[in-house]
Amino acid sequence: MSYRFLLDLAIILLGTKLLGLLMKKLGLPQVVGALLAGILVGPAIWSPLTHGKFIPVSYTDFLKDIAELGVILIMFEAGLETDLKELKKSGLKASLVALCGVVVPLALGFLIAIPFFSLASKENVLSCVFVGVIITATSVSITVATLRELGKLKGRVGTVILSAAIIDDVIGIIILTFVTGLKNPGESKPYMVLVRTALFFIAGIGVGVGLNFLFRFLAKKWPHRRRVPIFGLVVCFFYAFCAEHFFGIADITGAYLAGILLSNLKETNYIERKVDVSSYMIFSPVFFASIGIKTSFEGFKPSILLFCLLFVLAGLLGKIIGCGGAAKVCGFSWKESARVGIGMMARGEVALIVTQKGIASGLLPDLYLAAVIVLVITSSLLAPILLKLLFRGDPPLPLAETPVGSGALPFVAATTTAPQQETESGNDFAPEQPSATTGDAPAAERLGIT
Repeated sequence: MSYRFLLDLAIILLGTKLLGLLMKKLGLPQVVGALLAGILVGPAIWSPLTHGKFIPVSYTDFLKDIAELGVILIMFEAGLETDLKELKKSGLKASLVALCGVVVPLALGFLIAIPFFSLASKENVLSCVFVGVIITATSVSITVATLRELGKLKGRVGTVILSAAIIDDVIGIIILTFVTGLKNPGESKPYMVLVRTALFFIAGIGVGVGLNFLFRFLAKKWPHRRRVPIFGLVVCFFYAFCAEHFFGIADITGAYLAGILLSNLKETNYIERKVDVSSYMIFSPVFFASIGIKTSFEGFKPSILLFCLLFVLAGLLGKIIGCGGAAKVCGFSWKESARVGIGMMARGEVALIVTQKGIASGLLPDLYLAAVIVLVITSSLLAPILLKLLFRGDPPLPLAETPVGSGALPFVAATTTAPQQETESGNDFAPEQPSATTGDAPAAERLGIT
């Protein structure tokens, strides 16, 4: 038996942590460092230098499986952090901003992809649509940190951005589910994809109602026990399996729905913290690094560079025009509308997850992954700079804090409340330390805010 995978994990965890800390010092999300670490230890850099004779870390089936677990856990956490009450209160303004923030980038992405993929076949049409799907995703973690720093997180601009980002992700996941379903070789009728997607959500929500009562019972009987988050993981993996196996839709859709169904429990924060420990310790770093490891510059042509430039422009302008335009229609001033558009401009983990799913489904060649990485880095740099310029001279709002539910994910700046003191009597597998001062550090500290 080869134990090379142990060395691969050591290199990946060391590289992602060191570069993550460097990005944190530079005011960037740690996911950027993880991506760069993957590129630096993977074939993209070393294969040309050593003619393939020496590569620190290669993309193996083991890394693929670990990365897939990372994706599922990230999306499960995203579901857990979805604030359904806030979603209900978000109203027409946030919904319109989110909808336009999906439709405009989707259309721009489709248009810029046509010269590169043409519309000669169903597969090419789906590839063009998928390019648009990638840039519909929003990652407001950087925006959240910037707005908090400026004291604007609870202003009406910050509130709309946070609410719209949640709705944006839900719409994006549904569109991804539909497009990847159409790519299924045995699927020739688009309406069947809609039927299967609808059946999955109906069945998932129906079962989820019963699970909700079960988890309320478990939380009451065994408060703050590890068995509760373990059962939560069981639900996550079961939903992910059923989504892919029985309904032919993306496993991340199942994981995301499972998280949403468990997002309004008394123990939700506890479940999220326990899942997050597993995620940020190994699975998330491996996932983000694997994207860099998979990146290849072989066969890189000027046309790919042109696509990359157009893709980044479409990604940045799509959110500014879509979200900012919708904000203006809703009665915001031009300056406030620009703030909303730029606040929704940043891309991160969701865009990367969507891209990985599309590449795995054959919707996009591996070479185009570089364009997404450039968009993530560029938007992560520009969003906080432009927001600070637009808010220059404005006095801060008092008590500018926000509850969990901003869509923040592992390896990016997150918002959180202080963890509860937890005790563990009758522990399930091993002794557990209280998390208020040790053990589970606050997410803000772990993920790069403090």
